[in-house]
Amino acid sequence: MKEDFLTEAFVSLKDRWKAEDALQEAFCKLWGRKYKVSSLKEAVGLLSRAVRNIEIDELRKAGRRKTVGLDKAGLEEDSGEAMALEREALFRKVEASLDRDITLLQKKVIQLHEYEGLSFEEIAKELGMQPAAVRMQASRARKVLRDKFRNNDGTD
Repeated sequence: MKEDFLTEAFVSLKDRWKAEDALQEAFCKLWGRKYKVSSLKEAVGLLSRAVRNIEIDELRKAGRRKTVGLDKAGLEEDSGEAMALEREALFRKVEASLDRDITLLQKKVIQLHEYEGLSFEEIAKELGMQPAAVRMQASRARKVLRDKFRNNDGTD
């Protein structure tokens, strides 16, 4: 069932990470209503609606503001020393934000996943957590960082 929801979200959002984040957020919303849901059919309906609403929100956000990764932030590979310095400064801002704006657990998850290339399942084993909890921590950390850099370009 999870794969069906993930596929549905991926078709709309065209990004695996956004689809996983949307599904995780929908599961969290459903979990908050777990005592009010009386049947599996109702739970599936609520989850489906939540995923769809999150997809719509994400598509609206994407339409308003385009984002790019650090590697594509208008910094060409062969554009000289000035661009290399600018890329380094941007990387340092992100690193400082990792230290300042997210929890220690979120920072550990991001470091293991992004810098060391571990899968969420491997991170879960290493930290003694469930893979879904690791994904949720990564999602929350990404959201904090994304919001920080959208709101003020990473400056204090």
